[in-house]
Amino acid sequence: MASADEKVVEEKASVISSLLDKAKGFFAEKLANIPTPEATVDDVDFKGVTREGVDYHAKVSVKNPYSQSIPICQISYILKSATRTIASGTIPDPGSLVGSGTTVLDVPVKVAYSIAVSLMKDMCMDWDIDYQLDIGLTFDIPVVGDITIPVSTQGEIKLPSLRDFF
Repeated sequence: MASADEKVVEEKASVISSLLDKAKGFFAEKLANIPTPEATVDDVDFKGVTREGVDYHAKVSVKNPYSQSIPICQISYILKSATRTIASGTIPDPGSLVGSGTTVLDVPVKVAYSIAVSLMKDMCMDWDIDYQLDIGLTFDIPVVGDITIPVSTQGEIKLPSLRDFF
């Protein structure tokens, strides 16, 4: 049989445990309601041809709900055509979002020549490909920490023609 002291200790432990559970619930609810930046892909365009491959640029608008600027830790991207990944990469430390405003980010996407040539052979007449661009924007939000916001868009992008090479 438990002594009176053991019962008091168990009751105090139960009260402390209950308070900790309530505190966890309170903070989880508050953190769930913290606003986060919102992002949309505005445009994906052909930019040019370089020695390394074909350049495309995605314009991504990011709205910052906070009055303070928020550092962007990194931008990661994957460009797919059908189920095939044709380009992927990471842009470390691309800057920060302006406070209480919208920042337009330029995300350069390079497609290697070998992939671009194989895509050209597959496309024949219309010289454009259906694509899906998946972008992950990682931000460092005070108190919360790093969060990644996924943004995705689909559409058609133009493949380079001979005129673009010269």
